[in-house]
Amino acid sequence: MAGELVLVTGGSGFIGAHCIVQLLQKGYKVRTTVRSLSRESEVRAMVREGGVEAGDNLSFAAADLTKDDGWAEAVAGCTYVLHVASPFPPAIPQHEDELIVPARDGALRVLKAARDAGVKRVVLTSSFAAIGYGQKPGRKPFNEESWTDPNGADVRAYVKSKTIAEKAAWDFIANQGGSLELSVVNPVGVFGPVLGPDYSTSILLVQRLMDGAMPGLPRIYFGAVDVRDVASMHIECMTNPAAKSQRFLAVAGDFLSIKEIAQILKRKLGARARRVPTLQIPDFMVKMAAKRDPAVAQIVPELGKYKNGSNEKARRLLNWQPRSNEECIVATAESLIRLGLLKDFQKQAA
Repeated sequence: MAGELVLVTGGSGFIGAHCIVQLLQKGYKVRTTVRSLSRESEVRAMVREGGVEAGDNLSFAAADLTKDDGWAEAVAGCTYVLHVASPFPPAIPQHEDELIVPARDGALRVLKAARDAGVKRVVLTSSFAAIGYGQKPGRKPFNEESWTDPNGADVRAYVKSKTIAEKAAWDFIANQGGSLELSVVNPVGVFGPVLGPDYSTSILLVQRLMDGAMPGLPRIYFGAVDVRDVASMHIECMTNPAAKSQRFLAVAGDFLSIKEIAQILKRKLGARARRVPTLQIPDFMVKMAAKRDPAVAQIVPELGKYKNGSNEKARRLLNWQPRSNEECIVATAESLIRLGLLKDFQKQAA
């Protein structure tokens, strides 16, 4: 790996920053794309928070998923590409194409540039959103053979965007990819230690619970996985021959309810989690709140729907050993406390 250059798209994001940290720790040189080069200092600070002083081993390129400019320069000289960047807004967009177009066309821009530059393999960050939606409820765990039906009644814009983007990527490799290889990582809700104020929407759940910003706990179930394990899976998929032309579901264990997450925080953090609510909210109250809060409206189709996912394939083919649900939830809260990103701990961090 000495001297090999890896492009990480979206290096200012939660998963992207952790990928950069682990790549640098393993001796790779990293180039990362940001929409504006003014974010270089912010990314370097995140990498430093992750325990690495990057120096000249980290470089930056300006590129936007919605534009062709800059992608040829970004991939030039790279052996591998981790395409992590994708839009994930906290609220429902005005139109679904605000998410679908940049996700799909951005993935295709990266793949085309990688193919033309002679990149060996692209690892695409997809999502459980491309696996477990638009289907009839069932108790059988979802796996990599499952695909979301983008026309399903419960499929919102983000879910549709991830599904369409991943399908477009596989179609490109099959029909236009040449010698370029593709591997795909499909994480569930990504938790774990934040490195700065730019983090995934999943982290907002823990932040809101810890801040007491939620009056109660809706009946929602979802999977959890530590961002450090998601990053390690990306890097394993980058070089492992067994990962070629495969997708991998990144999930730590059985899916959790929000109530179970609250219980973990209460049990492990004690007085520091004093604001975390314990009351379960009836479905009808969530639906009423959704009428005035677009962020709440996004979860209504999932009320009471239990899903699960299997990591058997990743364990078997990649020898992937993820942290437990409890560990990644606790690490999330502790990092928010450490960085002063919670109301009760802002003065302490300063």
